[in-house]
Amino acid sequence: MGAETRTKQFSERTIRQVRLDCERAMTRARFCPEQSEVLQMRCVDERVETESTFGNQLWYFEGIAVDGEQRSHSIFGVVEYSIQFGLYELVDDGVFDSEHQRERFRHLYEKEFHPPSWRQPAHRILAFGLLFVAILWLLYLVSRDIV
Repeated sequence: MGAETRTKQFSERTIRQVRLDCERAMTRARFCPEQSEVLQMRCVDERVETESTFGNQLWYFEGIAVDGEQRSHSIFGVVEYSIQFGLYELVDDGVFDSEHQRERFRHLYEKEFHPPSWRQPAHRILAFGLLFVAILWLLYLVSRDIV
């Protein structure tokens, strides 16, 4: 991330919904909802909805969570939304023990948005393999006088 940061104001309704989803993520991770607390939330990635694609938002949150044995943990969470026709739909969430684990999730998230290209070696090998098999098949047909 560069030195330039952008700030965007989100509606109070959006903030409340994100906080609620963060708390639900902690509950799904088997932390006590009454004793756990979300301390900080921030939108780290936003792709605006266009006429041809849906939008996405990725939120990070940090908090203190208490497990069933009354032990306190620092947690690092993520909540992902899809924006479809102006409506936010929860896609995925997760609670992690470290920032490094959360960054691994973000790496997978970002890979979803890179379209396949011929620059990827596996795609070129597949194309050349198919071409090679097609040529062999045509040579076989020509040698049998079928074509």
